Amino acid sequence: MRHNETSEGKSVRLLRVGEQVRHILAEILMRGDVHDDVLASHLVSVTEVRMSPDLKHAIVFVKPLLGSDEEKVLKALRTNTAYFQSEVAKRVNLKYAAKIRFRPDESFDEGARIDELLRKPAVARDLEGDDD
Repeated sequence: MRHNETSEGKSVRLLRVGEQVRHILAEILMRGDVHDDVLASHLVSVTEVRMSPDLKHAIVFVKPLLGSDEEKVLKALRTNTAYFQSEVAKRVNLKYAAKIRFRPDESFDEGARIDELLRKPAVARDLEGDDD
């Protein structure tokens, strides 16, 4: 393992830049800088940003609060991608402006599905025997 990589294999720089981009996008959405009716009427959480190794592409995972109107929110974000890219380029000191792609964050849904499975009576019965 190289000295600039984490145990998961991603470089610290990729993670740091991804986190910077996430903070910038969250701030833009929180302040309402985008003049879009859909985005103005929904609270959107930027849960993660994954940068490509060359830092030219960013996949942004988002989740509207309460999961409402996810498709409308994604469409509005994708419509305003050029604005988000220009703002990120102004605030992050990189050689190239990253191309941003918005994707729904399905980790919350997956977590809820796993929690539901663990609460089933058959699984709960099996888990009770693990205490010995």
